[in-house]
Amino acid sequence: MRTNQIFRVTAVAILLAVSIPALSNTKTTAPIATTTAPITEDARAHQLMQRLEEIKTMDKSTLTREDKKALRKEVKAIRKDMQEHHHYVYISIGAAIIIILLLILIL
Repeated sequence: MRTNQIFRVTAVAILLAVSIPALSNTKTTAPIATTTAPITEDARAHQLMQRLEEIKTMDKSTLTREDKKALRKEVKAIRKDMQEHHHYVYISIGAAIIIILLLILIL
């Protein structure tokens, strides 16, 4: 009975040690002051996707080197902005195995 309790406590400690650093990896940025009405995230994402499609369908053969460079920077900025708005929780394989083992032990 004592060994089972030690195993459970150890498993929970390992689970916490693996999961807490993943949750603490959040980026905090200062909000940008705007004079226009705030745009919802869905509308903003849709607007950014439309701009990416516009850039994709452009005829780039007539653009100068500087214009192409500016477009590349804009695309990178849009993709970075879209990634920052999507918040995901990543679980490593080890953490997933520990969670499964804990569920098996508990149930």
